[in-house]
Amino acid sequence: MAKLSLFDRRRRRVRTSLKATSGGRPRLSVHRSGRHIYAQIIDDAAGRTLAAASSLGTKVGANVDAAAKVGKDLAAAAKKAGVTTVVFDRGGFLFHGRVKALADAAREGGLEF
Repeated sequence: MAKLSLFDRRRRRVRTSLKATSGGRPRLSVHRSGRHIYAQIIDDAAGRTLAAASSLGTKVGANVDAAAKVGKDLAAAAKKAGVTTVVFDRGGFLFHGRVKALADAAREGGLEF
């Protein structure tokens, strides 16, 4: 088996610790690319996505402002789906910049994590 990259090692470490402490709560998963940022709330027990938001439809791009807008949109979609508490899954991404802006905006929108 080939060695895992640092990103993949970080992602596995984060995901493993989340599974141990999630308590059956849905997972707020974040993916960040060079052009956009994506977030979705996933129910791992049922294997389905409850709510999702991304910066694809905006002209802002993938900066901190776009990430904050995605966080607010995701919080609104989660309220509509009846989700209030989640576990934050940053994947292999570090918790600063766009990922932190998305998390802060989701908290302001009413999600608890």
